[in-house]
Amino acid sequence: MSTGTVYLVGAGPGDPGLLTLRAAELLARADVLVYDALVSPAIVERAAGAERVYVGKRGGEHTRTQDEINRLLVELAARFHTVVRLKGGDPFVFGRGGEEALVLREAGVPFEVVPGITSGIAGPAYAGIPVTQRGVTSSVALVTGHEDPTKDDTDLDWAHLARGVGTLVFYMGVGKMADNFRRLVEGGRSPDTPAAAVEWGTYPRQRTVAGTLATLPALVREAGIGAPSVVVVGEVVALREQLAWYDRRPLSGRRVVVTRARAQASGFASELEALGAEVVQFPTIRIEAAPDVDALRTAAASVGGFDWVVFTSTNGVEHFWSALAGAGLDSRALAGVRVCALGPATAAELASRGIRADLVPDEYVAEAAVEALAAAVDLSGARILLPRAEVARAVLPDSLRERGAEVVEVAAYRTVQDGAGADDVKRRITAGEVDLVTFTASSTALNFAELVGTDTGGAAVASIGPITSRTLRELGMRVDVEAAEYTVPGLLSAIREFWA
Repeated sequence: MSTGTVYLVGAGPGDPGLLTLRAAELLARADVLVYDALVSPAIVERAAGAERVYVGKRGGEHTRTQDEINRLLVELAARFHTVVRLKGGDPFVFGRGGEEALVLREAGVPFEVVPGITSGIAGPAYAGIPVTQRGVTSSVALVTGHEDPTKDDTDLDWAHLARGVGTLVFYMGVGKMADNFRRLVEGGRSPDTPAAAVEWGTYPRQRTVAGTLATLPALVREAGIGAPSVVVVGEVVALREQLAWYDRRPLSGRRVVVTRARAQASGFASELEALGAEVVQFPTIRIEAAPDVDALRTAAASVGGFDWVVFTSTNGVEHFWSALAGAGLDSRALAGVRVCALGPATAAELASRGIRADLVPDEYVAEAAVEALAAAVDLSGARILLPRAEVARAVLPDSLRERGAEVVEVAAYRTVQDGAGADDVKRRITAGEVDLVTFTASSTALNFAELVGTDTGGAAVASIGPITSRTLRELGMRVDVEAAEYTVPGLLSAIREFWA
């Protein structure tokens, strides 16, 4: 009987950026994904075309026993060509990957092991703790901090661990930390040996508490550190004072809600995460094609008859070019037509399609576009095409018409409400778990107010520019941060300055 292949894949410690290229490749072509609790949702989403089976466990609660998982993998291999068994960290480091591999071999199922970065190395590294260091220690041991409670005796040589290994990294070690530390001290390790606990290592929510064998258990209890955590023991922990980097970034420890449409939010969210923030994506809107696609296609087909095309957003550019293609045309249709772009992002989107904007106003609002156009050309009798959102402010077309221009407005796209996750965001805000809510358009503000309300509690509010700020204030919301440059990079810069 033919069988598929089971890939025992390490997802790494949590940060999606630490996923290996081989793991990413397999996730992209997986037919079925079997994954654990400590795998980042962002990594699971990479298996977009796969059937998903969750087999995780948290706090001792198992969705399936290990024997059930073993049988499941054999059964799935008989039905699917590519079975990805995704495990947090590395499958062969306290991941029970060896057990699953043995079962697959006995069943005659082909398998491949794809190592991942284990949390016992990555967590300390993100906390600024190298597990080895020349002149400090040249040995490291990865140790289970929670042996099988059904065993009568320990498999660990505590005397050797206490005196014979420089750095000890305990997995699942918070619950039995005091007992484990007592055994190390009884085995000859000094109670003044530096030690640290790293919770949620490599995730934006990572926290680190440092002390000694004598003091760390109490410090961990006081800080409320829990699972998942790794515990590091050894002189290398003292290097954290000099080498800590991850939790010293500008937004470390801040939780930020991003209300931008999901299709546009990834870059913004990634930049916030790179600055240390934990991002809660709450797309209050999503972008859709305008209902009357034929109207946009007709306008695109006749673009050569206009003097100017004014693009107010990257969405307008994207949907206009789709209409061009639908009309059997491409960028050459704009030969002889001058183009105005509101903002550098819109100009960059045009440039990616071979069109250099003739005009980019200094300010990225409708009023500035009108003034810039009027300064550049006599608007009297000028034919201007304006492909933009279905619902938008009338300032731009009305002002152009007042100056004698013939303006053809066409809906290139529309924004619709997307309220998935509203209850969770409201709960987090009420509980004081949100530090900042960001708004990149008036539509995001209006929908947020409708879905969540206007009370952001102790969370600050950040706006991309004066138009969005005005909408927020009209809704009764305060604005704590406003971008000086009305772009996502400008908003990021303003947020950094706010917490400087």
